[in-house]
Amino acid sequence: MVKFLLWLILLVVCWPLALLAIVLYPVVWLFLLPFRLVGIAVSGVLELVRAVVFLPSRLLGGRPA
Repeated sequence: MVKFLLWLILLVVCWPLALLAIVLYPVVWLFLLPFRLVGIAVSGVLELVRAVVFLPSRLLGGRPA
């Protein structure tokens, strides 16, 4: 909702820039999508490595996570 209100303010102040922003937003989102997917994959791999590293301590009775 805040983004929409900011866009409305931009539309009142400078309508060509607001129209350019609304046209370019999907293009920028599509450009950044692969980076988001890579971030999710790297996060998953790091969680897997963390689980493997802490497995021996959990099997020996360490505190639960």
